[in-house]
Amino acid sequence: MQLQDLSKIKKIGKNVVIGDFVKIVNPEKIEIDDFSRIDDFSILVGGKGLKIGKFVHIASYCSVIGGGEFRMEDFSGLSAGVRIITGSDDYTGKCLTNPTVPLKYRTHAMTGAVTIKKHAIIGTNSIIFPNIIIGEGAAVGAISLVNKDVDPWGIYVGCPAKKIKVRAHEQILQMERELMDETYNAVEV
Repeated sequence: MQLQDLSKIKKIGKNVVIGDFVKIVNPEKIEIDDFSRIDDFSILVGGKGLKIGKFVHIASYCSVIGGGEFRMEDFSGLSAGVRIITGSDDYTGKCLTNPTVPLKYRTHAMTGAVTIKKHAIIGTNSIIFPNIIIGEGAAVGAISLVNKDVDPWGIYVGCPAKKIKVRAHEQILQMERELMDETYNAVEV
């Protein structure tokens, strides 16, 4: 489905750009704040709620699926092909699996929340599992698998992702203050 009618989205801020070929499921549960951009060929499933902050970028071919909750705070980003999983079936053999099966037969299906905090960035083709918090300013390298919370301002890589260093952040926070002041506090003459 090509999203033609942005009015179905629960909340949409100013200067939001959504590609013509973005697939949105349950738009009434999706909120997108000012100056954010979602590139073509991405899929967003509203699930229990999906909230995108200011100045957020979701690159092409990303997916947010699983039926749980998802939140991206201001200035965060998903690089091309990132997979955010907010829910999953139980693979242990205790129940049936896949979304075509009624929920009562998928009794161990799990949904959760994924939160990407301010200034965090997720590298190309990484996967984030349910019930994960990516800390403020954290960076996850390309092709990483995140199955545990990520510390603020840490740099993580691998499968599973492991912390390798700390990301500098003073300049990032200063530039944020300047941009927000320029964007929201400028007095027109």
